[in-house]
Amino acid sequence: MEKVSLLFGIHMHQPVDNFGEAVDEAVALCYRPFFETMAKYPEFKFSVHCSGWLLDFIMQKHPDIFANMQKLTQSGSIEWVGAGYYEPVLSAIPSRDRVAQIEKLSKFIKKNLGTKPKGLWLTERVWEASIVPDIVSCGLDFVVVDDYHFLSSGYDAAKMDGYYTTEEGGAELGLFPISKALRYALPFFSPERSIETILACGKRKDSAAIIFDDAEKFGLWPKTNDWVYGKKWLERFVEAVLAHEEIESVHYSTYKQKKRSLGIAYLNNTSYFEMGEWSLRTHQALALEELKEKLGENYFDTLGVAFLKGGIWKNFFAKYHESNYLHKRMLYFSLKQESLEKGVKDALYRLQTNDVFWHGVFGGLYLPNLRDNAYRYLLELEKSQAKKTIQTEVLDIDKDGYEELKVLTSELSAVFSSQHGGQMVEFGSLASLFNWQNTLMRRKEAYHEKILHPKPVVIHAPKREDEIETIHKDISDLGQELSHLLHFDWHPKFSFIDHFSQNEFTLYTFENLTFNEVGDFANQPFEFNKKNNSYKRDGGIYLDRKYETSVQKSYSFAEKKIELSMACTTQYEHKLFYAIECNFHFAHPYKTTFNGKLIGEGFHEYGTDSLIIIDDFTQQVLRIKTDRKCDVFAYVLHTVSQSEVGFDKVAQGISFVLSFPFEAKANLRLELELLDV
Repeated sequence: MEKVSLLFGIHMHQPVDNFGEAVDEAVALCYRPFFETMAKYPEFKFSVHCSGWLLDFIMQKHPDIFANMQKLTQSGSIEWVGAGYYEPVLSAIPSRDRVAQIEKLSKFIKKNLGTKPKGLWLTERVWEASIVPDIVSCGLDFVVVDDYHFLSSGYDAAKMDGYYTTEEGGAELGLFPISKALRYALPFFSPERSIETILACGKRKDSAAIIFDDAEKFGLWPKTNDWVYGKKWLERFVEAVLAHEEIESVHYSTYKQKKRSLGIAYLNNTSYFEMGEWSLRTHQALALEELKEKLGENYFDTLGVAFLKGGIWKNFFAKYHESNYLHKRMLYFSLKQESLEKGVKDALYRLQTNDVFWHGVFGGLYLPNLRDNAYRYLLELEKSQAKKTIQTEVLDIDKDGYEELKVLTSELSAVFSSQHGGQMVEFGSLASLFNWQNTLMRRKEAYHEKILHPKPVVIHAPKREDEIETIHKDISDLGQELSHLLHFDWHPKFSFIDHFSQNEFTLYTFENLTFNEVGDFANQPFEFNKKNNSYKRDGGIYLDRKYETSVQKSYSFAEKKIELSMACTTQYEHKLFYAIECNFHFAHPYKTTFNGKLIGEGFHEYGTDSLIIIDDFTQQVLRIKTDRKCDVFAYVLHTVSQSEVGFDKVAQGISFVLSFPFEAKANLRLELELLDV
């Protein structure tokens, strides 16, 4: 009897240096019980990919789990699949870094598990043909992608039960399409229904049922731990596969070696469908959702997916300037890595970890701790380049067509943008490896529609008793209590932003963005003068008409100090208020003090010329000193983001303004200094 080959694989990953409690939870709820269960069935063949840092962590901290991995490898049960060691999106990093990261993981697996990967797990299934030669050069001959990759490129949905061959410049690679039906069935359907889904893949002789998915589905996702282990789903599933006369568990490499390719295939640049939605701008994502609804439930069963789809993964760099900046700062060091010492180069590879660069149903870019980790690696690289003298460099870091001024002292790494009003876009301490300018702009996301304009709750048919829900569920009834936080910024949340208003600034008007901006300096480019590190904009004050106005900002630097001189002239001669806005990120914003006061529901202080900020997390002190008295208002800046459990309120930093009465000709001096504790 011809059997269906079950190609079963799991992918294990946690963001590099994730919170210890998050990794511990994954170990306790998922990784340990999964391998304890699988150790009972050495005859069941399956594939495993684990990001390098997590595999090393498990080996060092949880030897019992690693022992089961070794046992299953030696018995021939596990086939190990490679990838970049720190789980980068391969198409987003340079060629030599791809090769270095893939080989680093392959060498680790060979050294500690005695086998060499033959295939590759494609991080977030982000496919670009340009990566093929590098994968092949590392000795790997197959990659797993989604069936959606093929369908969106025009291939037949009935022919997703094997592997295809692709090539780039003559370098050949096998492509296995992961079944969406199986991804949504395992482990959420009962073992019996899961078996039915596997058998449905058997459309021809030599058919394969292909599944390679997150290990975290097996215990860490909501409600899955009791289902998979308490109710013994995994045991019952494995036993059902082993006992079934029409199913055979097979390694990917074995199947590829014994079975013929389904033919040649060339795929679009793509990832899974949801990623394409998430990478779109908000209005585009909403339009795509509306078009999908018009096409109906059969959208994925028609050729519609070949013509109607979302964006590509790299669109995240266009959608989020914070992501783009981090990515381009990574490329800055990748291009000069010959100057890096061997030990420091690992920080570059850690910086390439994918999680922080995008956002979807998981927090990603919206999670401050992931950005803190990324900036820690970046500042580790900067620290290795620091000298006793102050170094300056003028270049277009973020490829936006405007020059940035990059400053490196023995204590600080700072960057200033001409596109963004001569504002400070990086402010990092080399002592604590912490970037206080690690802020995030509050944007309207497509999922905010579920809060702003909730649809009537639809009463669905009762869920079947032989399944549990996935994280891909309707969350329209969640998040209403967070609607008051949905303020959307009209400029990035950098520092040294120039505001002009007819009305006096207050905490309320600043926090709620109702202070009536009358200038055009907060979100417009300034001209940069390389000779004296100054920025200038000839703009205007807009009231009954435009009043010609010019603002010039000059910077000077010391080891622990940034000095700003601002000069403004305007034709407008009546009363105005000027405020300079700063946005600083703190890991513990509610423990950070401003002049000895906790931020609470908001901070205000009148008639001061000095602001002492004590950062509880870094144990460092920042002082902002002005040459005249001002009023200061500050609040904690929150975002509302989507997660696998609903909506999350996340503190991204503290936003504050220093407000001054304004004169037709005004000069201001400000110092931002790191003080010794």
